[in-house]
Amino acid sequence: MNALLPNITRISALALALLVALGMAPLASAVAEEPATPDAYQVIEHTTDQVMALVQEASSYADEDPERYFRELQAVLDEVVDFAYFSRAVMGPYASRKRYQSLSPEGKKELRSQVSRFTEVMREGLVRTYGKGLLAFGGSRVEVQRPDEGEELGDKAEIRQLIYSDAPEPYVIEYQMRRGKDGSWRLRNLIVETINLGVIYRNQFQAAAQDANGDINSVIDNWTTPESDATAG
Repeated sequence: MNALLPNITRISALALALLVALGMAPLASAVAEEPATPDAYQVIEHTTDQVMALVQEASSYADEDPERYFRELQAVLDEVVDFAYFSRAVMGPYASRKRYQSLSPEGKKELRSQVSRFTEVMREGLVRTYGKGLLAFGGSRVEVQRPDEGEELGDKAEIRQLIYSDAPEPYVIEYQMRRGKDGSWRLRNLIVETINLGVIYRNQFQAAAQDANGDINSVIDNWTTPESDATAG
């Protein structure tokens, strides 16, 4: 199916997938009083409804008050997304445990500061860039493929989702999730039509770090998400 879809369209689909996958916070409060903890598939199903409802509502005010939309979206994401984990993964070897342990106390302090700062940069960039892209997909039909009966999820789950839009075939999204110690499911990565989001950003970070001769502060200061690609369609 990749050959049938322009690259920019696939990136636009990625924008939808990211926000649908990450917007899990409303479900947490909705099911808090239920005796059974929802599994990863139920989280995705219920959350999809929540997020698409948010997008539908935002379409009436986002042009006049975009900051309201971003605030509401970020409030959802902050409850479930481990932005620090994702940011460290994007930084790759520059934020690895091995590198951290090799540093002096001052170096460790600086690296912790860099990870914290990059986490904030990533969080804001993802919310704004993909939040804009998501608005273009209001009204799309989304279907989560159920697991086989009796399938055990364990602490990790890979969930396939189909997103139907104007394309002749649905977009295939794969969510890579992990269950935390508190039993809640959190997104670790996702793949859209073979496009691995984590790999894309990690490669971008590595290239930027090489261009900056290893100056991580410079990379963070100049980091941008590919907004023009993500919001075009």
